[in-house]
Amino acid sequence: MTSLTAPLVSHHQTCDELYATAEAAAHAGRWQECAEAFQRFRGEMEAHFCAEEEVLFPAFEQATGMAGGPTRVMCLEHVQMRELMADMLAAQGEQDLNRFAGEAETLLVLMQQHNMKEQNILYPMCDRSLWSGVDIAGELGRRREAASCA
Repeated sequence: MTSLTAPLVSHHQTCDELYATAEAAAHAGRWQECAEAFQRFRGEMEAHFCAEEEVLFPAFEQATGMAGGPTRVMCLEHVQMRELMADMLAAQGEQDLNRFAGEAETLLVLMQQHNMKEQNILYPMCDRSLWSGVDIAGELGRRREAASCA
């Protein structure tokens, strides 16, 4: 049986690959390629955040009564990642490799830590607490198509 959160785990890898493509293009001075990959990366990240923030986390909080716990920490980290991506976008627009690379390194560390907490702690808690009524795969797909929060 596939877990409820399996699509999110798989999507982490998709986002990581787009991040790596954008970063490699920036380091090679291929700024147009960087811009295109970074735009796709940001869209995928936003879809991922929104599927969690608007569907998974509220369902988990309702099922467990744990509002303000692990989901709050994840949402605060989403805010930090959004800010770093905005800074990276500005650096990419200015073709400022030093600034882009610095923000990218900070984002990478935060993403890795964030994903580990989700995959090893929060997602298993969600899988144990939520058995039905939450279509995270469908919601993630809809968010990826829209690439923005409502």
